Amino acid sequence: MDLLSWLLCLVLLLVLVQALYSITGRSKKLPPGPPTIPIFGNLFQLGDKPHKSLAKLAKTYGDIMTLKLGQETTIVVSSAAMAKEILQKHDAAFSNRTIPDVIRAHQHHEAGMPWMPVSTTWRHLRKICNLQIFASQKLDANQNLRHKKAEELVADVQRSCRVGEAVDIGQEAFKATLNFMSNTIFSFDLADSSDQTAQEFREIVQGIKEELGKPNFGDYFPIILSLDLQGIRRRTTIHFGKLMNLFDRVIDKRLELRQMNDYVSTNDLLDTLLDINDEDNNQQLDRTLINHLLLVNFNFFSS
Repeated sequence: MDLLSWLLCLVLLLVLVQALYSITGRSKKLPPGPPTIPIFGNLFQLGDKPHKSLAKLAKTYGDIMTLKLGQETTIVVSSAAMAKEILQKHDAAFSNRTIPDVIRAHQHHEAGMPWMPVSTTWRHLRKICNLQIFASQKLDANQNLRHKKAEELVADVQRSCRVGEAVDIGQEAFKATLNFMSNTIFSFDLADSSDQTAQEFREIVQGIKEELGKPNFGDYFPIILSLDLQGIRRRTTIHFGKLMNLFDRVIDKRLELRQMNDYVSTNDLLDTLLDINDEDNNQQLDRTLINHLLLVNFNFFSS
């Protein structure tokens, strides 16, 4: 049987499954929602501005509604009060999340704190984030750095204006945010440096940003998920691997510096993580978890 015949059989099978779903009706336990079309569900109703489409649908179907995104059933919450009810009062029931296929690259879903199931390791990583990354004292300590990077952004825009050059605001914001992130983690600029390592970082982060921004058909149609038809998981695995290697090089260099008698701590995130690693003798925070925690920070930035 040729490829076209296989595809036709697959389409007919999906239509049959959708038809059976429509006949049996929507589960009484699910909130109301708009009618679906075979195979694609409500995907086409989202359009190119899904946030506006969801707000419009909420006016018809209420603050909590059910959508079919491809073959995936999705509950959409559109009010602050309802979101508070779910996230604060029922946080345990909703603590796990659907893992996008791209996050499975390099087994990141198993060691990346936002994607791990609730466990002792997860609680330890969350404690580190709360105390060492998002604590008010840490954020206040970075205030001058944020101001400096914002001033550099304004200066770059003014420089372009003086010579009559067009300004790509998105690219300038990307550069400013990347420099702030890299200074917070490693104490050096990534966007402006001519250093070979910095150039590699920029290229990899840009590649990850592009892959994370692509819609992955496999997330909506699990039957084709393992095929990775768009190659998103494959390319992201390569990017993640390269980034892990760069992390290892930076960490090894920092460890060498920390062995020197005249070393002065930079008090950045990397030094903090290495201090924690030394304190617990590599028991709760090993090199793999450090790499994936650093990757989480760059993933959030890329997103």
